[in-house]
Amino acid sequence: MTTAPSREEVVFAALAGLTGVAGSYAVTGYSREFLVAPIDDAVVRATPGPIVAWMIQNVGERAHLLHIALSFAIAVGLLAGVAVLGLRVARRLDRPAVGVGLAGVAAWGLTASITAEPLLALGVGVPVLAFTALGATPVAAPEHDPSRRRALVSGVSALAFLATAFGFRRLTADDDTAGGEPLEEIEGGSVSETTDDGDEDTTMMEQAEANALDIEGDVPGLVSTFDEFYNVDIAEFDPELSPDDWSMTVTGEVGDDTTITFDELTQMPTERRFVTLRCVGEDLNGEKLDTAVWTGTPIEPLLEEADPEGECGCAMLHAADDYFVQFPIEALEDGFLAWGMNGRSLPQSHGYPVRVLIPGHWGETNVKWLQEIELLNEEMDGYWEQRGWHGTGPVNTVAKLWSDTVLDDGTIEVAGHAYAGTRGIERVEVSTDGGDSWEDAELSEPLPGDDVWRQWRYVFDPDGSHEVVVRATDGEGELQPEERSEAFPSGATGWVSRTVNG
Repeated sequence: MTTAPSREEVVFAALAGLTGVAGSYAVTGYSREFLVAPIDDAVVRATPGPIVAWMIQNVGERAHLLHIALSFAIAVGLLAGVAVLGLRVARRLDRPAVGVGLAGVAAWGLTASITAEPLLALGVGVPVLAFTALGATPVAAPEHDPSRRRALVSGVSALAFLATAFGFRRLTADDDTAGGEPLEEIEGGSVSETTDDGDEDTTMMEQAEANALDIEGDVPGLVSTFDEFYNVDIAEFDPELSPDDWSMTVTGEVGDDTTITFDELTQMPTERRFVTLRCVGEDLNGEKLDTAVWTGTPIEPLLEEADPEGECGCAMLHAADDYFVQFPIEALEDGFLAWGMNGRSLPQSHGYPVRVLIPGHWGETNVKWLQEIELLNEEMDGYWEQRGWHGTGPVNTVAKLWSDTVLDDGTIEVAGHAYAGTRGIERVEVSTDGGDSWEDAELSEPLPGDDVWRQWRYVFDPDGSHEVVVRATDGEGELQPEERSEAFPSGATGWVSRTVNG
């Protein structure tokens, strides 16, 4: 009859699990080879769509902390289970070496199968073997309880190992994150030629600064920096790609498969565009809305070369992190393969080395780390559609109310941004009496391009408390809908309001 593990076995197994995860971190760092990374991918993909939607709307960015904590717990638990097995075998057979060896080999094999990195898996197998050995081998001390003595020695050793693993990674870690270097440092192709001649990126960012309103409150400018630009991914660990290794293939229902390398891509005609991205999962007045100057090349010539033949007129975009999104080919023809952001190569977190930008569509459908465009014969659900969200766009019109500031003369300035995708923004109206009357806000001059936000600003004389409401009208004359809805499944809608006290 099998009995439950003893308290002593649980303690030693937990220590073995913790040090095994720390050993993996010591040899891989916080990368996709880290034992926790593939577990986190599996947790994210296995979470039911309704739970994902609830977490996005109610927990937001902190949901990442929850699923990564769960992934850490699973990793520790798996290795602890291996250690328990080793301890039970050691005591059942009264042969510690057999149980300890089994635990070490099993921990190595489990990690190698999860990460597909047999050599790096030794970083897990060795500490699990060592701490299983501490639990299986008594420490000679007749005057004390041997189990208590072993637990003390193991606990101190585990803390020392954890500190050593963390310190080792801090000392050996490469501080240079992939991406973010000046575009002129990319050798060959039209990137270096265009940036050396006139520095168009700087010119465009200076234009954005000149077009921005003089807002006293805390409202972002018309171009967001790397640090300001919001970032959302399906999992915790980003793909690690290099331009030398990157290529993209157009496959599926095509006349001929087409493959393009990074060097070939950057030698194609280069454009720079202002493009705004907005997250479908943000709340109505959330801050996941940003704009950058993007450098890249249009997708349409690549599609023409591949000669699409599918009947549905649609394509699936595939990313290196196994993310996938379906688009109508008509939308892709207006799309853009970007490798630059604000005069530098893309940061790793924004899709280095190449991502796609499809004008007017929700941010998360603009696939990062793009690897394949698959032309389809019939429509298929993308990643988020499989989880209950609706399609790929277009984005909803919104006017954000991000700031209210008392000015030196006693008046109140309210301000924010407005965005309607490729429809553009025609006007923003402000009500200071809860929607009974409306006045036009001052708008920033529009930036070139079809898919760009605008700032707005309005100043009024206060006389007590005011219910300030804002709404936008897009470039087609359509008023932002008043009816409020949550982000799931098609993006938040409604007029933004705030109580402002004079």
